[in-house]
Amino acid sequence: MDTNALKTPATLPFKTWQAMPPTQAAREVHARVNALPADFRKAALAWLRPEIELAAELAAADASQPLHGVPYLLKDLFDLTGVPMLAGSTFLEQVRPLSTRDSEIATRLRERGASCAGKSQLVEFASGLTGENPHYGDCPHPQFPDRLSGGSSSGSAALVAAGVVPLSIGTDTGGSVRVPAAFCGLHGFRLTPRDALIADAFSLAPTMDTAGWFTANAADMLTAWTAMVGGAPSQATPRGCYLPMSVLLTSADPEIAQACDQAAAQWGERADSRTENLLLESWEGSTDAYLTIGMSEANAVHRDWLGPYRDHYDPLIWQRFHDAGNYPLGKIATARAKQKEIWAAWRQFFFDYDYLILPAAPCPAPRKADCTVELRRSIIRLTAPASLGGLPVLSIPVPLPSGMTGGLQIIVPVANSPVISWMLNR
Repeated sequence: MDTNALKTPATLPFKTWQAMPPTQAAREVHARVNALPADFRKAALAWLRPEIELAAELAAADASQPLHGVPYLLKDLFDLTGVPMLAGSTFLEQVRPLSTRDSEIATRLRERGASCAGKSQLVEFASGLTGENPHYGDCPHPQFPDRLSGGSSSGSAALVAAGVVPLSIGTDTGGSVRVPAAFCGLHGFRLTPRDALIADAFSLAPTMDTAGWFTANAADMLTAWTAMVGGAPSQATPRGCYLPMSVLLTSADPEIAQACDQAAAQWGERADSRTENLLLESWEGSTDAYLTIGMSEANAVHRDWLGPYRDHYDPLIWQRFHDAGNYPLGKIATARAKQKEIWAAWRQFFFDYDYLILPAAPCPAPRKADCTVELRRSIIRLTAPASLGGLPVLSIPVPLPSGMTGGLQIIVPVANSPVISWMLNR
């Protein structure tokens, strides 16, 4: 453990929060936030519901619901009535009206008994995987503050890992749940594109954006998944396989490659050569296809703002969005064709298997100096196949000898797959 680690309290499971009286739970959330260093708080938390309001929300929750008494944080890409949305930027509220309704995911969580404690910070406009934000500060890893939490759902992951709340909502387009879950040692789940729970969020790339969430342990993830997705227990042992890091990415950190391969082998067999070749051949060029589709869609979202608000953007993100407006139509068509090829390969894979296991990240939580274009592409090499396939993914942490963590992606064909309950019950 880093001797400079933040003095964060232990994470508490759902059941402990649910046993607290509402006033105590609200007071506990605020105490845990107030105990955070100011720079961490600014980088991770976008808005905190006043304590008296949170206590009232907790008291009003339906005690018969599975998430009653559970405080959660909502990534600031989702609306709450009367609460400004900035999406990690400095100007969005100037060009987008204040919402008069809650987002669908906040509504469903309230119906399941959960209470929104605030909104979490993120990489500007969700365009990044390492947790950097020049406006509010780069979001640190709670246990290794010289390293970053991952993104774009940086605050959502960091605040669950720091024990502030037991549940947080994120989004995942190219890995924005999977990567911070791996870096912060959390369980994560991403849904599918065009699901009702992502339809009213502020978009990065509308055809690939998904909603998702984080918990600190498997039991809470099972509770949240069952409540939000309605999944059922597995009636039989599912069949799955994995691909080792070496066939995906030769530049991965050796410690994390070994740990992920060993962990994956506990959950399934290595893919046979026919299956491995099918997947790898279809994924050739997937990184470029993902970036082409994702950034061209982001350009369409931001096109009207790139000129008048140029100086308000993170320059790196502005450049990404701007440059994508100059992509030739043939480049986009080629990327879409690659996506269809990947869809076909996934359909064929799921005739034979119930799930596929891949590593979620090529390294442990990085330092700022490590956050290069090459790292971004290496991460996307691992995450793009599920993103382009539009598939749901369970993320599970993998401990490393160093005390840091990696993660695995458990890729399934549908969000309510019984594979999820089978995995979380083991």
